[in-house]
Amino acid sequence: MLNSEMLHIFQQLLEEARASGDPEPTAMNLATVDASGRVASRIVLLKGVDERGFRFFTNYASDKGSQLEAHPQVALCFHWKQIRHGVQVRVEGHARKLQDEESDAYFAIRARGSQIGAWASLQSQTLPDRQTFEQRVERYEQEFAGRDVSRPPHWGGFVVEPDTLEFWYGAEFRLHERVRWNRHGQTWTHRLLYP
Repeated sequence: MLNSEMLHIFQQLLEEARASGDPEPTAMNLATVDASGRVASRIVLLKGVDERGFRFFTNYASDKGSQLEAHPQVALCFHWKQIRHGVQVRVEGHARKLQDEESDAYFAIRARGSQIGAWASLQSQTLPDRQTFEQRVERYEQEFAGRDVSRPPHWGGFVVEPDTLEFWYGAEFRLHERVRWNRHGQTWTHRLLYP
C-alpha cells in the first residue's frame, strides 16, 4: 500500500507531466521475467493509481500475461523528460490480477473499437497476414452489432503493489536527486541515494 505522501508526490508529478504537453504522460515501461528467467520490457499505459498501487490492462494470454502468471515480480518506470530537468519514477513490486468487477468497469468505458480489438487480437501469437486480423475484427464487429461488447474472459487488469519506489529528479551536470522509498511490512521508509 502506498502511503499518502508518496501517492501525493506521484499524482503531482503526473499532473505536471500532463500539463507539460507530454503526448503520453501515462506511458510506463513494464519489465517482466518469464519462467526461464528471461527479461522482457514494453510500454503500457497507466490506467489508475491509488493506495493499492499502479493499474494497467492487458490480454492475460499475451506474453506479458504469461510472464506475470509465472513470475509476478515486476518493475515499472515512468520517464517525463519535459518537466523540471527530467523526472523518473521507478517502481518495483508484485503484480496481481484485479477483481473481475474492476476489469469489467474499465472495459465498459473503453472505445468500442478497442473493445472489439480485445476480442479480435490473439496478442503475441503469430499472425499469418494483416488480412487475417482484419477479418477477425470484422467477425467480432458483426457478432456484437447492435449490442454492448462484453469483456473477453482473457482480458483484464493488474495492479502493481510496490515494495520499492524511487523518485529521480534530473539536475545539471548529472547531479541528480534520488529519493528511494522501501516498504517493510506496512511501513515505508525513505532515504537519499547518490546520483
